[in-house]
Amino acid sequence: MKKSGMILLGILIVLLLLGGSAVSAYNGLVRQNESIDGQWAQVENQMQRRYDLIPNLVNTVKGYAAHEEEVFTAIADARSRLAGASTTDDKVAAADQLEGALARLLVVVENYPQLQASEQFKALMDELTGTEGRLAVERMRFNELVKEYNARVKQFPMVLFARMLGFQERAYFQITEGAQMNPQVNFGD
Repeated sequence: MKKSGMILLGILIVLLLLGGSAVSAYNGLVRQNESIDGQWAQVENQMQRRYDLIPNLVNTVKGYAAHEEEVFTAIADARSRLAGASTTDDKVAAADQLEGALARLLVVVENYPQLQASEQFKALMDELTGTEGRLAVERMRFNELVKEYNARVKQFPMVLFARMLGFQERAYFQITEGAQMNPQVNFGD
């Protein structure tokens, strides 16, 4: 009886340790998942800031370059797509489309020296430049959290717990190939 009691106690201790490890693993994954979601909210915050700046920038450029309708339409379409995007992948694709349209707008601006000298345009460009910098930082932070989380859910023995508990790899915020190319714009400093 004493020997079977010791075996039972040993099994109970092992089960408690495994259960404690599973709870700890689950809680850690939940924390990391929430951190990623919180960081994504910061990315969206900066994308919204850029989204809100664009109408003022477009209206300023329209005053000087009203015949560039194709560029303005592309920006409006991209903004609509971003506003209607519901999934992270859709939002990333819409943000890429918007970046491409903004790049084309900046190329148009290069042809209008009077516009480049406008104080309103300069202020809007400064604001947009700052927003783009903040957005780049938030993307980097988001991707760093995703990298840490993905590494964790792929490591043994966490991979076993993660799969059982429904935790999957998260997608990185990746710029599409076309949006990675920045246009060469010279505002004639």
